[in-house]
Amino acid sequence: MIAVVSAAAALAVGATVGGTILQTRGESTGTTARKGSPPLELPASAALRLYQAGKHAQAEALFARSHTLAGEIGVAFSRWPHGTLDELKRLVSANPRSALAELHLGLAYYWSGRDADAVASWRRAAAVDPDTPYAVSALDFLHPNVAPQLPPIVVDAATVPRAARAELVRGADLWNRERPVSARKALAAALALAPRDPAVQTAAAVALFSPATPLRPFPKLGPLTGSYPKAAVVRFHLGVLLLWTRQVGKGERELRLAIAEAPGSGYAVTAKGILRALAKDGTG
Repeated sequence: MIAVVSAAAALAVGATVGGTILQTRGESTGTTARKGSPPLELPASAALRLYQAGKHAQAEALFARSHTLAGEIGVAFSRWPHGTLDELKRLVSANPRSALAELHLGLAYYWSGRDADAVASWRRAAAVDPDTPYAVSALDFLHPNVAPQLPPIVVDAATVPRAARAELVRGADLWNRERPVSARKALAAALALAPRDPAVQTAAAVALFSPATPLRPFPKLGPLTGSYPKAAVVRFHLGVLLLWTRQVGKGERELRLAIAEAPGSGYAVTAKGILRALAKDGTG
């Protein structure tokens, strides 16, 4: 729970003041290369930290040691712009079902000023391997009007019927690791086992979210506030989704209601963390 609290607080700031690098829909062809180097959307590593610090030669040497697709992408980006775009095209051709490769080809296109090509690559990334964080990132770039990444699902398994508990926990874990397709299947299984439990219903509703269709959870969550007016789990997740869709004031109100309904719960702890992060940033 502590790890989820920390992540949720950090994501809440991103949900309201953070942004994606794509500030337009990118449908024009574009002609002007962008300044600097494109970001790398790779798992944390020493090589990635060097790249982010602008130490590209050192980053390239470390990326070259990994002998993986991610390493090859890191090497190509570390050489930006010299041969990067051609190398990414080659990697996509060699890995046609890889969201990782398509995502980074899109970034290379975008930084080259080829916006329409970038959009096409990101759409392919989201389609070819949707159950990955790379597909989620691609959707983030395509839909910058919502917060990046997926809104977290927080569960208190002790309050959930035993029959559905394992599937609920598994689904929430998959969701928070940005594997949305697998998460939805697990949460649907939990809902079949405990269709009247508010925590299960709420988690399944949140999992309807996508950067492409960010409003889909609300027709499910809204009625739950009437069915379970004292349920902190409902208020908390409604608040988070409001933040993710840039409705900051409404989101904060729902988080405060979650705290009031269950002051000692994990939902209250998480909500307080998010509100503190927002206040510290100056957004709240």
